[in-house]
Amino acid sequence: MIRTTISVTIAASLMTGCAAMQSAKMRQTTSANVTEKVESKYTGPKRRVGVVDFENKTAYGQNRLGGAAADILITELTKTGKFVVVERDKLNSVLGEQKLGMTGAIDSNTAAQAGKILGLNAIVTGAISNFGVNTTGSDYLITQSKRQVAQATVDIRVVDAETGQVLYADSGKGEGKSATGQFLGMGTKGGYSEGLEGEALRAAIAQLVENITSQINKKPWSCRIADADGSTVYIDAGMESGMEVGQKLVVFKLGKEIRSPTTGLVIGRTEEKLGEMELEEVMDSMSKGRMKAGARTPSSGDLARLAQ
Repeated sequence: MIRTTISVTIAASLMTGCAAMQSAKMRQTTSANVTEKVESKYTGPKRRVGVVDFENKTAYGQNRLGGAAADILITELTKTGKFVVVERDKLNSVLGEQKLGMTGAIDSNTAAQAGKILGLNAIVTGAISNFGVNTTGSDYLITQSKRQVAQATVDIRVVDAETGQVLYADSGKGEGKSATGQFLGMGTKGGYSEGLEGEALRAAIAQLVENITSQINKKPWSCRIADADGSTVYIDAGMESGMEVGQKLVVFKLGKEIRSPTTGLVIGRTEEKLGEMELEEVMDSMSKGRMKAGARTPSSGDLARLAQ
C-alpha cells in the first residue's frame, strides 16, 4: 500500500511538470547613446501618431514579424490614453499611394509628407534587428521535456511629422520562454510555438513605450487646418483628441523648410502667425471654430496650436 502511494505521488508530481508553461522577460539593451527618461508634466490634447510596419532584418518570419511588431506598439500606445493612433492600413495606404515606402526605413521627407496628409504629430518606425529561438530538451525512457527561448531585439525611432527630425531612438531586448513535457506519453508535445514570437516582441517593445510617450509629449501639441470658409475654420482634431468648446488656438501658415547646412536634414520651417481662433463646435474627429477679428483666413494644411 505504501509503495502504491509513493508511485502515485511521483507520477502526479511529474505530470504537474508536463503542462506547457510560457513567460516573457524584458531588458533594455545597452547602446552608445542612451536616451534619458523625460516626464511630461502637461500633455494637453491627444497627439495623432502613425505607426509604420517594422522592417524585419532577420531571417525569421519575413511575412509576419514586421506587422506583428507594429500591431503590438499600436496596442501599447493606445493603452496609455495619450494618443490617437492612425490605423496601420490607412497609413500604409497613404504611403503606398504617394510612393513613400511602407516599412521602417522612412526618411525625414517621407515622414513630413505623410504627416501633412494625415495630420500626424509623429510617426514611429522601427526594425527587428535580431530574432532567434533556442531549443533544448531531454528524452528519457518515460519522460521527455522541451524548452524554447525566443529572443528579439527591436530598434525604434520617433520622427517629428512636421520637420522629419528624429525625436527619439533606442533599442529594447525581450525574451519569450516556453516549457513542455511528457510522462509515459501523456502531457504536451512541444512543437514550435509562434506565440513565443509575440511574447518576445512585446517584451522588447513595452519597455520603450514610456520614453516614446514622453518624447512626443515634449513638443507642443498641434493640429492641421482641414478647411476654411471666411472666418469659419475646421480643424482635424475633435472629441477623440480631447478638444473642448471654447478652446482658443493660434493659427500659423507654414513657410519654407529650414535645413541643416551640415546634414541637409530639415530642422524646422518658417512660420507666419495668421491670428487666433475659438472652437464653437466639437465633433468626433474634427472641430469648427471662428477666427477672431483682425485674423487672416488660413488654408488647408496650415498649423494650429493651443493659445498660451
